[in-house]
Amino acid sequence: MKLAADSSTIEERLADGLLRVERAFDEQLQSALPAVEELCRHAERYRGKLLRPTLLLLSGMGSAQDAPIIDDRHVVAAATVEMIHMATLVHDDVLDDASIRRRCPTVNALRGNETAVILGDYLISNAFHLCSKVGDASLNLRLGAVTNALCEGELVQLSRRHDLSLDRATYIQIVRRKTAVLVGACCEIGARLSGAPTEVVDACYRVGERLGIAFQIQDDLLDLTGDEATVGKSIGRDLEKGKLTLPTILFLERESSKDRVAVLRAIELRDGAALKSLLLASGAVRGARDFACELVADARKELPHLRQPEVRAVFETLADKVVDRAN
Repeated sequence: MKLAADSSTIEERLADGLLRVERAFDEQLQSALPAVEELCRHAERYRGKLLRPTLLLLSGMGSAQDAPIIDDRHVVAAATVEMIHMATLVHDDVLDDASIRRRCPTVNALRGNETAVILGDYLISNAFHLCSKVGDASLNLRLGAVTNALCEGELVQLSRRHDLSLDRATYIQIVRRKTAVLVGACCEIGARLSGAPTEVVDACYRVGERLGIAFQIQDDLLDLTGDEATVGKSIGRDLEKGKLTLPTILFLERESSKDRVAVLRAIELRDGAALKSLLLASGAVRGARDFACELVADARKELPHLRQPEVRAVFETLADKVVDRAN
């Protein structure tokens, strides 16, 4: 017999599940070596909204045929994906020379790039050690493929730095690999661990992938238009590191006037204020945000595949917050 669960109950179960995820995460990263333990505790400050674990747990509950529950496999998988994500943040801060993350000094700012690189590697190593506790080799293989794609995305992005010919399709390919594949896998894995049929698992992946692309576009917009106090991390790094993001790409695709010359000049001079002003005035920032909103709308169209309507309601609210956020 199917058990009813209203949205408040779903939110309570989700909150409890996330507490279990944090405990699993913290237990995995405990070290008897004080120097390592101190770094791990600092890295835990990188933990933000827990978007990826949240999506995994919601997909698991939403795909359940009977009562929407969160079992230990969901918890371990959710802690694993958050650890992988945290490793990418530590490495990203090295690549971007970032000094602030979650309103705290980055590991590289505190201890240097060498320590940050090894800590990121340590997080990845612990993630796969933790994942093995699920006892499902296919999960390790899937997450291995995901981490390969994350690295490929970063390598392609690095190869296209300072490339003013970067087009929209290549930008989306980079974002899909460096961000969206992990978000998509979170939704996919949550559904699969709940025994969902293939069509539901595939739909969940599409939800996560589209939300992941939208999330990264919004992140890029915040790097361009936000302020460090609100965003909580170093901003202006994309321009400083020669990474073209969607607003600039949209502008360069359609403009051939003197404003184009001004934008190219702002990029050359690393003048973030001028670039922001030009892209806002041209509508390119709005165009990028509209594209992100379209992706969220497409993701929402897949949500009827979830079996639990109460979970769908929570999922829809979360989807909207992907672009309606200031940090």
